Amino acid sequence: MAVILIFFFTHWFLSLFFHTFFLHRYGSHQMYTTSKTWEKIFYLGTWITQGSSYLVPRAYGVMHRMHHVYSDTEKDPHSPHFFKDVWGMMMHTRNIYNSFVTRTNMPEEQFTKEYLPVWEKLDRFADHWIVRLSFGIIYTLVYVFFAPSFWWFLLLPIHFLMGPIQGAIVNWCGHKYGYANYENGDHSKNSEPWGIFLLGELFQNNHHKQGTNPNFARKWFEMDPTYIVMKLMNAVGIIRLNKQ
Repeated sequence: MAVILIFFFTHWFLSLFFHTFFLHRYGSHQMYTTSKTWEKIFYLGTWITQGSSYLVPRAYGVMHRMHHVYSDTEKDPHSPHFFKDVWGMMMHTRNIYNSFVTRTNMPEEQFTKEYLPVWEKLDRFADHWIVRLSFGIIYTLVYVFFAPSFWWFLLLPIHFLMGPIQGAIVNWCGHKYGYANYENGDHSKNSEPWGIFLLGELFQNNHHKQGTNPNFARKWFEMDPTYIVMKLMNAVGIIRLNKQ
């Protein structure tokens, strides 16, 4: 049981960290700068930790920028206020995301004119169904060898769809439940203490107020764990945080 719990939470938090640190705060908002070498390292880290649910940074960045511009309107790629349940929202988001990955739908220029991290060779490899299936097999084998009972296998779908599930939780809960520090003209909310457990991602109201601020926390009782790590990276020269 201990091995399964360690595996699950390690996968969850590493995947979530690269989701918020690289895809969101770098790929979408350019909250910090870094060298090309470190960008490639973060890119690889995102692929390895997301595995079967890897999200292409270019497509993610475009879609997330649309979310900010059109927040909680009909043009928002993933507002919970236009769907009966979270699964309907996820399917809608998936269709938009896939159209950006395959370039069958080209977004407006305002969403692509700012820098987007692109590593075409890695994306083609990581997005291939054989690679995604291979990660799924690895996750399953861990459970085959270490799960104490069949019931633990119910956690496998979360491993398979880790990235989209994390995104769905943030967008559904972060725009429906909690409190607001600011009037942003949308339904964005802060959820505490879940904002801490989601590595800062559920401080949606704060983030929508200042979309380029790397610190998602504002009040004394709010804490953004990802920002703390980013400050340490900034101190040792791995990244350079943008001044606010």
